[in-house]
Amino acid sequence: MPVSPSRPKVPPLNALRAFEAAARLESFAAAAEELSVTPGAVSQHIRTLEDWTGTPLFVRNAQGVRLTAAGRSLLPDFVAAFDGVGAAVRALQGIAPVTEIQIAAMPSVAQLWLSPRLGTIRDRLAGVRVSVTALEAAPNLHRELFDLSIFVREPTGAATETVLAPDRITPVCAPSLAERIATPGDLGGVPLLFDKSWENDWDLWLSSLGISQPGGPQGARYSLYALALEEAKAGAGVLMGHHCLVERAIASGDLVCPFDHACETAKALVMEILPDTDPASPVARVADLLRAETDGT
Repeated sequence: MPVSPSRPKVPPLNALRAFEAAARLESFAAAAEELSVTPGAVSQHIRTLEDWTGTPLFVRNAQGVRLTAAGRSLLPDFVAAFDGVGAAVRALQGIAPVTEIQIAAMPSVAQLWLSPRLGTIRDRLAGVRVSVTALEAAPNLHRELFDLSIFVREPTGAATETVLAPDRITPVCAPSLAERIATPGDLGGVPLLFDKSWENDWDLWLSSLGISQPGGPQGARYSLYALALEEAKAGAGVLMGHHCLVERAIASGDLVCPFDHACETAKALVMEILPDTDPASPVARVADLLRAETDGT
Protein backbone atom coordinates (compact mmCIF):
# COMPACT_ATOMS: atom_id res chain seq x y z
CA MET A 1 0.00 0.00 0.00
CA PRO A 2 1.57 3.33 -1.02
CA VAL A 3 2.41 5.68 1.80
CA SER A 4 1.80 9.39 1.39
CA PRO A 5 4.92 11.09 2.74
CA SER A 6 4.55 13.93 5.16
CA ARG A 7 5.50 17.23 3.57
CA PRO A 8 6.77 20.27 5.43
CA LYS A 9 3.92 22.64 6.19
CA VAL A 10 3.95 26.16 4.83
CA PRO A 11 2.38 29.09 6.69
CA PRO A 12 -1.32 29.75 6.03
CA LEU A 13 -2.03 31.90 2.97
CA ASN A 14 -4.03 34.35 5.08
CA ALA A 15 -1.01 34.89 7.32
CA LEU A 16 1.15 35.62 4.28
CA ARG A 17 -1.45 38.09 2.97
CA ALA A 18 -1.61 39.79 6.36
CA PHE A 19 2.17 40.18 6.49
CA GLU A 20 2.37 41.62 2.98
CA ALA A 21 -0.35 44.20 3.65
CA ALA A 22 0.94 45.14 7.11
CA ALA A 23 4.52 45.42 5.86
CA ARG A 24 3.59 47.46 2.79
CA LEU A 25 1.38 49.83 4.80
CA GLU A 26 3.45 49.65 8.02
CA SER A 27 0.22 49.50 9.97
CA PHE A 28 -1.83 46.63 11.34
CA ALA A 29 -4.94 48.84 11.35
CA ALA A 30 -4.52 49.87 7.70
CA ALA A 31 -3.85 46.26 6.71
CA ALA A 32 -6.98 45.17 8.56
CA GLU A 33 -9.05 47.75 6.69
CA GLU A 34 -7.64 46.62 3.34
CA LEU A 35 -8.24 42.94 4.09
CA SER A 36 -11.65 43.48 5.76
CA VAL A 37 -10.57 41.83 9.02
CA THR A 38 -9.84 43.13 12.51
CA PRO A 39 -6.44 44.52 13.59
CA GLY A 40 -6.36 41.70 16.13
CA ALA A 41 -6.64 39.13 13.35
CA VAL A 42 -3.76 40.77 11.48
CA SER A 43 -1.67 40.75 14.66
CA GLN A 44 -2.40 37.06 15.21
CA HIS A 45 -1.42 36.22 11.63
CA ILE A 46 1.87 38.08 12.07
CA ARG A 47 2.52 36.17 15.31
CA THR A 48 1.93 32.94 13.41
CA LEU A 49 4.61 33.86 10.88
CA GLU A 50 7.02 35.04 13.56
CA ASP A 51 6.57 31.76 15.42
CA TRP A 52 7.08 29.82 12.19
CA THR A 53 10.30 31.66 11.32
CA GLY A 54 11.50 32.14 14.87
CA THR A 55 12.28 35.76 13.93
CA PRO A 56 10.53 39.04 14.82
CA LEU A 57 9.16 40.73 11.69
CA PHE A 58 7.81 43.87 13.36
CA VAL A 59 8.82 46.07 16.27
CA ARG A 60 5.73 46.98 18.28
CA ASN A 61 5.52 50.13 20.38
CA ALA A 62 2.96 52.62 21.66
CA GLN A 63 3.16 54.62 18.42
CA GLY A 64 2.38 51.62 16.22
CA VAL A 65 4.57 49.12 14.40
CA ARG A 66 7.62 49.22 12.16
CA LEU A 67 9.40 46.51 10.22
CA THR A 68 12.51 44.84 11.52
CA ALA A 69 15.44 44.43 9.15
CA ALA A 70 14.30 40.85 8.49
CA GLY A 71 10.75 41.95 7.76
CA ARG A 72 11.90 44.73 5.45
CA SER A 73 14.12 42.35 3.48
CA LEU A 74 11.11 40.12 2.76
CA LEU A 75 8.75 42.86 1.63
CA PRO A 76 9.78 43.21 -2.07
CA ASP A 77 9.33 39.49 -2.75
CA PHE A 78 5.97 39.41 -0.99
CA VAL A 79 4.70 42.45 -2.90
CA ALA A 80 5.84 40.95 -6.21
CA ALA A 81 4.25 37.61 -5.34
CA PHE A 82 0.83 39.03 -4.52
CA ASP A 83 1.00 41.39 -7.50
CA GLY A 84 1.60 38.27 -9.58
CA VAL A 85 -1.41 36.53 -8.07
CA GLY A 86 -3.54 39.59 -8.79
CA ALA A 87 -2.36 39.65 -12.42
CA ALA A 88 -3.10 35.94 -12.81
CA VAL A 89 -6.61 36.34 -11.43
CA ARG A 90 -7.24 39.27 -13.78
CA ALA A 91 -6.01 37.17 -16.70
CA LEU A 92 -8.42 34.43 -15.65
CA GLN A 93 -11.21 36.97 -15.41
CA GLY A 94 -10.33 38.29 -18.87
CA ILE A 95 -11.09 34.98 -20.56
CA ALA A 96 -14.82 35.72 -20.47
CA PRO A 97 -16.44 38.69 -22.28
CA VAL A 98 -16.91 41.77 -20.10
CA THR A 99 -20.57 42.08 -19.10
CA GLU A 100 -20.13 43.92 -15.80
CA ILE A 101 -18.01 46.89 -14.74
CA GLN A 102 -17.00 47.00 -11.08
CA ILE A 103 -16.52 50.52 -9.70
CA ALA A 104 -15.17 51.28 -6.23
CA ALA A 105 -16.04 54.71 -4.87
CA MET A 106 -15.95 56.70 -1.67
CA PRO A 107 -19.46 56.54 -0.13
CA SER A 108 -20.13 60.27 -0.58
CA VAL A 109 -18.81 60.14 -4.14
CA ALA A 110 -20.97 57.12 -4.95
CA GLN A 111 -24.10 58.80 -3.61
CA LEU A 112 -23.63 62.41 -4.64
CA TRP A 113 -21.36 62.47 -7.69
CA LEU A 114 -21.51 59.07 -9.38
CA SER A 115 -25.15 58.12 -8.90
CA PRO A 116 -26.58 60.98 -11.00
CA ARG A 117 -24.23 60.00 -13.84
CA LEU A 118 -25.02 56.28 -13.98
CA GLY A 119 -28.05 56.84 -16.19
CA THR A 120 -25.86 58.17 -18.99
CA ILE A 121 -23.61 55.12 -18.73
CA ARG A 122 -26.57 52.74 -18.90
CA ASP A 123 -27.95 54.55 -21.94
CA ARG A 124 -24.62 54.49 -23.79
CA LEU A 125 -23.49 50.98 -22.83
CA ALA A 126 -26.50 48.75 -23.26
CA GLY A 127 -25.78 45.17 -22.22
CA VAL A 128 -23.06 46.10 -19.71
CA ARG A 129 -23.97 46.17 -16.03
CA VAL A 130 -22.31 48.69 -13.75
CA SER A 131 -21.88 47.68 -10.10
CA VAL A 132 -20.77 50.20 -7.49
CA THR A 133 -19.14 49.31 -4.17
CA ALA A 134 -18.74 52.02 -1.53
CA LEU A 135 -15.37 51.86 0.26
CA GLU A 136 -13.69 54.21 2.72
CA ALA A 137 -10.24 53.74 1.19
CA ALA A 138 -9.21 53.38 -2.44
CA PRO A 139 -8.49 49.75 -3.36
CA ASN A 140 -5.36 48.46 -5.05
CA LEU A 141 -6.66 47.81 -8.55
CA HIS A 142 -3.79 45.39 -9.19
CA ARG A 143 -5.01 43.19 -6.34
CA GLU A 144 -8.78 43.58 -6.18
CA LEU A 145 -11.24 42.90 -8.97
CA PHE A 146 -12.40 46.46 -9.42
CA ASP A 147 -12.09 47.98 -12.88
CA LEU A 148 -12.17 51.62 -11.84
CA SER A 149 -12.05 53.69 -8.66
CA ILE A 150 -13.23 57.22 -7.83
CA PHE A 151 -12.11 58.83 -4.56
CA VAL A 152 -11.41 62.23 -3.08
CA ARG A 153 -7.70 61.85 -2.34
CA GLU A 154 -4.30 63.29 -3.11
CA PRO A 155 -3.36 62.67 -6.76
CA THR A 156 -0.09 60.84 -7.33
CA GLY A 157 0.44 62.03 -10.89
CA ALA A 158 0.28 58.49 -12.27
CA ALA A 159 -0.70 58.10 -15.91
CA THR A 160 -3.58 55.86 -14.83
CA GLU A 161 -5.20 58.70 -12.87
CA THR A 162 -7.60 61.37 -14.08
CA VAL A 163 -8.30 64.39 -11.89
CA LEU A 164 -12.02 64.87 -12.47
CA ALA A 165 -12.28 67.97 -10.28
CA PRO A 166 -10.20 69.85 -7.71
CA ASP A 167 -11.37 69.50 -4.11
CA ARG A 168 -12.65 73.03 -3.59
CA ILE A 169 -14.44 73.74 -0.30
CA THR A 170 -16.75 76.51 0.89
CA PRO A 171 -19.53 76.69 3.49
CA VAL A 172 -23.06 75.81 2.33
CA CYS A 173 -26.42 76.03 4.06
CA ALA A 174 -30.15 76.29 3.50
CA PRO A 175 -31.32 79.64 2.03
CA SER A 176 -33.28 80.41 5.20
CA LEU A 177 -30.15 80.06 7.34
CA ALA A 178 -28.04 82.12 4.96
CA GLU A 179 -30.14 85.17 5.84
CA ARG A 180 -28.50 85.13 9.28
CA ILE A 181 -24.93 85.03 7.95
CA ALA A 182 -23.39 88.14 6.41
CA THR A 183 -19.71 87.62 7.28
CA PRO A 184 -17.58 84.68 8.49
CA GLY A 185 -17.78 86.23 11.96
CA ASP A 186 -21.50 85.45 11.99
CA LEU A 187 -20.71 81.73 11.95
CA GLY A 188 -20.34 81.93 15.73
CA GLY A 189 -24.11 82.29 15.98
CA VAL A 190 -25.12 79.21 13.98
CA PRO A 191 -24.38 75.47 14.34
CA LEU A 192 -21.47 74.21 12.27
CA LEU A 193 -21.91 70.69 10.89
CA PHE A 194 -18.95 68.31 10.64
CA ASP A 195 -18.21 65.20 8.60
CA LYS A 196 -15.97 62.75 10.45
CA SER A 197 -13.94 62.00 7.32
CA TRP A 198 -13.08 65.68 6.93
CA GLU A 199 -12.84 66.92 10.51
CA ASN A 200 -10.34 69.64 9.58
CA ASP A 201 -12.40 71.23 6.80
CA TRP A 202 -13.55 74.16 8.90
CA ASP A 203 -10.05 74.90 10.23
CA LEU A 204 -8.64 74.74 6.70
CA TRP A 205 -11.20 77.13 5.22
CA LEU A 206 -11.06 79.59 8.13
CA SER A 207 -7.25 79.59 8.19
CA SER A 208 -7.26 80.43 4.47
CA LEU A 209 -9.01 83.65 5.55
CA GLY A 210 -6.58 84.18 8.40
CA ILE A 211 -9.20 83.71 11.12
CA SER A 212 -9.80 81.08 13.79
CA GLN A 213 -12.90 79.02 14.36
CA PRO A 214 -15.58 81.16 16.02
CA GLY A 215 -17.07 80.06 19.30
CA GLY A 216 -20.71 79.18 19.12
CA PRO A 217 -23.18 76.32 19.12
CA GLN A 218 -21.55 73.05 18.14
CA GLY A 219 -23.42 71.21 15.42
CA ALA A 220 -23.64 67.47 14.91
CA ARG A 221 -20.95 65.22 13.49
CA TYR A 222 -21.79 62.69 10.80
CA SER A 223 -20.06 59.60 9.46
CA LEU A 224 -21.98 59.91 6.18
CA TYR A 225 -21.43 63.10 4.20
CA ALA A 226 -24.69 62.58 2.29
CA LEU A 227 -26.59 62.62 5.59
CA ALA A 228 -24.80 65.79 6.68
CA LEU A 229 -25.81 67.32 3.37
CA GLU A 230 -29.47 66.46 3.92
CA GLU A 231 -29.28 68.02 7.38
CA ALA A 232 -27.79 71.18 5.91
CA LYS A 233 -30.65 71.32 3.40
CA ALA A 234 -33.09 71.04 6.32
CA GLY A 235 -31.53 74.07 8.02
CA ALA A 236 -29.74 72.18 10.81
CA GLY A 237 -26.55 74.17 10.35
CA VAL A 238 -23.76 75.21 8.01
CA LEU A 239 -21.76 72.43 6.37
CA MET A 240 -18.40 72.69 4.68
CA GLY A 241 -19.29 71.88 1.10
CA HIS A 242 -16.99 69.98 -1.22
CA HIS A 243 -17.96 71.57 -4.51
CA CYS A 244 -17.88 68.39 -6.58
CA LEU A 245 -20.32 66.81 -4.11
CA VAL A 246 -22.69 69.73 -3.49
CA GLU A 247 -22.85 71.27 -6.96
CA ARG A 248 -26.25 69.76 -7.76
CA ALA A 249 -27.78 70.88 -4.47
CA ILE A 250 -26.53 74.40 -5.17
CA ALA A 251 -27.81 74.33 -8.75
CA SER A 252 -31.25 73.24 -7.53
CA GLY A 253 -31.38 75.99 -4.90
CA ASP A 254 -31.57 73.54 -1.99
CA LEU A 255 -28.27 74.95 -0.72
CA VAL A 256 -26.54 78.28 -1.13
CA CYS A 257 -23.00 79.54 -0.55
CA PRO A 258 -23.22 82.41 1.96
CA PHE A 259 -19.67 83.58 1.11
CA ASP A 260 -17.75 84.02 -2.12
CA HIS A 261 -14.52 82.63 -0.69
CA ALA A 262 -13.54 79.03 -1.49
CA CYS A 263 -10.22 77.29 -1.00
CA GLU A 264 -8.68 74.19 -2.52
CA THR A 265 -7.40 71.33 -0.41
CA ALA A 266 -4.42 69.20 -1.40
CA LYS A 267 -6.86 66.58 -2.67
CA ALA A 268 -9.01 66.10 -5.77
CA LEU A 269 -11.73 63.89 -7.15
CA VAL A 270 -9.51 61.23 -8.72
CA MET A 271 -10.52 58.43 -11.08
CA GLU A 272 -8.10 55.54 -11.61
CA ILE A 273 -8.09 52.62 -14.04
CA LEU A 274 -5.54 49.88 -14.68
CA PRO A 275 -2.59 50.83 -16.91
CA ASP A 276 -3.20 48.02 -19.41
CA THR A 277 -6.89 48.82 -19.97
CA ASP A 278 -7.82 48.38 -23.65
CA PRO A 279 -8.90 51.81 -24.99
CA ALA A 280 -11.79 50.10 -26.82
CA SER A 281 -12.98 48.15 -23.78
CA PRO A 282 -16.22 48.85 -21.88
CA VAL A 283 -14.11 49.96 -18.89
CA ALA A 284 -12.32 52.60 -20.97
CA ARG A 285 -15.65 53.74 -22.42
CA VAL A 286 -17.09 54.16 -18.91
CA ALA A 287 -14.02 56.19 -17.93
CA ASP A 288 -14.42 58.37 -21.04
CA LEU A 289 -18.10 58.98 -20.25
CA LEU A 290 -17.29 59.99 -16.68
CA ARG A 291 -14.59 62.38 -17.89
CA ALA A 292 -17.10 63.95 -20.26
CA GLU A 293 -19.66 64.21 -17.44
CA THR A 294 -17.45 66.35 -15.21
CA ASP A 295 -18.55 69.52 -17.01
CA GLY A 296 -15.52 71.39 -15.70
CA THR A 297 -16.28 70.74 -12.02
